[in-house]
Amino acid sequence: MFQFFRKKITDNSVPNFLNLAGDIHSHILPGIDDGSPDIATSLQLIKAMKDIGIHKAVATPHIIGDMYRNTPETINAALAILNDACIKNNLNFEISAAAEYMLDDHFFSLLRRKEKLLTINKNYILTEFSYTSAPDNIEEMLFEILTEGYKPILAHPERYFYYYKNYKIFHKLREIGFLLQVNLLSLTGYYGIAAVKVAKYLFENELVDFVGTDMHHWRHAETLLKKENIILLNKFIGEKKYNDFEALV
Repeated sequence: MFQFFRKKITDNSVPNFLNLAGDIHSHILPGIDDGSPDIATSLQLIKAMKDIGIHKAVATPHIIGDMYRNTPETINAALAILNDACIKNNLNFEISAAAEYMLDDHFFSLLRRKEKLLTINKNYILTEFSYTSAPDNIEEMLFEILTEGYKPILAHPERYFYYYKNYKIFHKLREIGFLLQVNLLSLTGYYGIAAVKVAKYLFENELVDFVGTDMHHWRHAETLLKKENIILLNKFIGEKKYNDFEALV
């Protein structure tokens, strides 16, 4: 039904997979945020994930108050459609769904109304800061999240440019209760040299709790499929089994 145009890794002299238990950050659900626009694209991205050794993923569409007001209903509906398409196309790939929550007024309204949030596993939620300005009340926000029993994972801290001159903030974020998730694409230079430097710093200082593809589109997939990037990323991942869902407690 669908044709997949992709470059496979065929050189047997290099590792052709990433040592990951699964992916906890992706935008592969069709048509509900700035990620995959349709089923055909979603299936392409899943095929790419399988080619780099990922066979289990949590899709995390955006929930942003002034842009993507996704709900459990919209997200689970898209998940059901994608799971059905995987079955019809004989793609053996395990997909579940959570969300990537922008820590904005809409999120805290959900939290204060005690709406059930979409978690990666148990009580872990994926969160993100604004790209335009640093939050000035981090500890207060974190207190509210922790009080409701959630464990927040901060997505791609290496991409927040306002922290580029103060690496100490990453230690503080970890100390006060955020778990940190680095985008694999950051290490490849996809987002620029400044993001590379921060991502390397986080690994070198053992501040990385999770990694993710943050897969949105084919350009992301194409970058991760390059054998030189597989080699590079495995140097950082090493023997640690990142994103081990069963170990999350």
